[in-house]
Amino acid sequence: MRKVHYIISLFVLAVTFGCTDDNNSVDLESVSAPTNISALTTVTQDNTGKVTFLPKGEGVTQYQIYFGDGTATPAVLYPGETVTHVYKEGVYQSKIIGSTLDGKSTEITQEVVVSFKAPQNLKVVITNDLSVSKKVTVTATADFALFYDVYFGEAGKPDPIAANNGQSVSYTYQQAGVYKIRVVSKSAAIKTTEYTEDFTVTLVTAPSTSAPAPPNRQAGDVISIYSSKYANVAGTNYFPDWGQAGQGSSWAEFDLNGDKMLNYIKLSYQGIALADGVTVDVSAMEFIHMDVWTPDLAKIETSLISKTNGEKPVVKDLTANQWTSIDIPISAFTSQGLTVADIFQLKFVGTPWAGGTVFIDNIYFYKEAATGTGPNAAPAPTLPAANVISMFSNAYTNVPVDTWRTSWSAATLEDITISGNATKKYSALDFVGIETASTQINATAMTHFHTDVWSSDFTAFKIKLVDFGADGAYGGGDDKEHEVAYTSPAKNTWISLDIPLSDFTNLTTRAHIAQLIYVGTPTGNNTVYIDNVYFHN
Repeated sequence: MRKVHYIISLFVLAVTFGCTDDNNSVDLESVSAPTNISALTTVTQDNTGKVTFLPKGEGVTQYQIYFGDGTATPAVLYPGETVTHVYKEGVYQSKIIGSTLDGKSTEITQEVVVSFKAPQNLKVVITNDLSVSKKVTVTATADFALFYDVYFGEAGKPDPIAANNGQSVSYTYQQAGVYKIRVVSKSAAIKTTEYTEDFTVTLVTAPSTSAPAPPNRQAGDVISIYSSKYANVAGTNYFPDWGQAGQGSSWAEFDLNGDKMLNYIKLSYQGIALADGVTVDVSAMEFIHMDVWTPDLAKIETSLISKTNGEKPVVKDLTANQWTSIDIPISAFTSQGLTVADIFQLKFVGTPWAGGTVFIDNIYFYKEAATGTGPNAAPAPTLPAANVISMFSNAYTNVPVDTWRTSWSAATLEDITISGNATKKYSALDFVGIETASTQINATAMTHFHTDVWSSDFTAFKIKLVDFGADGAYGGGDDKEHEVAYTSPAKNTWISLDIPLSDFTNLTTRAHIAQLIYVGTPTGNNTVYIDNVYFHN
């Protein structure tokens, strides 16, 4: 058993470096306290009680070892060094302190069992790592034992690897296959206790390429469960405890060069559960999509689970060692009588049962974009109203705006409604001015400017804010303004621009904002939809 304590020493170490260049300095303040402090404790099998300590840790420059048997003076060691101490038979609480150059220390307490009885009741657990190919982990425990040696049985690797009693040791083989693994449990007695097993080391296969990237879709056309492309339903649990571990199943989030995906191992059945009280209505969606990669599963069964009337499954074939993109019509579930307005769980079942590994990415419901040249409704804002000064949004109370198209603007303005949501549509946009000159906006306490933008044909987009200054009039000498530009913005999708006001570098005053100007390219030959225009903090 180990207890860990973090200590900041109250002494200063004077460190002299053999260099007089003032620029060659060490920032000791940034050095963290040591971590992962431990010690491998081994004992000779000769009834002498001679124990050897090999301390380990990260960020350590010096160790102190208190033996726990009344010896007052600690042993002082540097990384890689060992110390031997002779104990009488008994159980001791040793203390190991790892220190850094600046005196930050981490302390652990580690039990040392010195027994002149041979280890008894030896129990050994050998497992394949379910996510790392050919990696095997051994854990051995025995009464009266202090440590154990593991001979992993690979040709050319005759030396054992030692571990403290009850702790684990891992080894990665060069090749998969059957190996004779021998565990030798040791106390201070002359006699040892052994265990031998012929163990099959397995090969874990994983994809070497990412799943196909999902297409750009409007927020209203997607309900995402797991995908880096879209905003996922918050609070989703990708491995709820439904007893899968009893079937030998487990899971991990596999990272392929920064691209994360779900990895279900020995897939029997696997649930995905939305957060408590959360359901999704997928009745307006047309498909559920997912990308699946497996080395050894023949089929995967996908079920949607409704709070109203249970679950219904659909089975799809899989192709080994390549990504299979699956699109299941929602009608395949509703035709079985499933209510899809309150989906709160999903379930996957593998064939063969608990016999294969699967990687899954891009789990989402979707519908094809509506035909036509315009967008669906913009995403609804979620910020608290108290944090917002809104110029235009159905979600908030808007401040007075003099005009959404000044007389010196050439664009055409239409006030339209999309799915009940008021939206501004600017056609033939070169630039358009919006003014709040009669009731100027004090955005001093705000940190960001937000606007949602949609276009099928612009190639650049600019936003300018203008502050009229304390005199409240344009051209009075105290005006401030700044324009930010976006090149090659995404088309045919709502872009939520949430711009720090600090990006408007020359807008050094914000107490009298009276103009907002949008600029579109190609000049006079693009159409832009605008919604949710507000400042927030």
